[in-house]
Amino acid sequence: MKKIALTLLVASVSLMAADGAALYKKCAACHGASGEKKALGKSEIIKGWDAAKTAAALTDYKAGTRNIHGMGALMKGQVAPYSEADIKAVAAYIAGLK
Repeated sequence: MKKIALTLLVASVSLMAADGAALYKKCAACHGASGEKKALGKSEIIKGWDAAKTAAALTDYKAGTRNIHGMGALMKGQVAPYSEADIKAVAAYIAGLK
């Protein structure tokens, strides 16, 4: 019985974990499927960014303290619903883009 309960707990935690690939889908519209585009022709290309750089940028956009290339307001709206776990997950996903 304990093994079943533990298995269910692990499975539910896994389902609740943020999915970077799913979160990135809304980013891909502007940044490209592999982060290869300048969003709206303005932003930096995010392909090749490490997770720490991406997480810091997203956190600052969410806080309203980052406005690179005039994208601050737009990006603040995009990341507003993201939790800290979401930011970490999408940052890790972006870091793995090839």
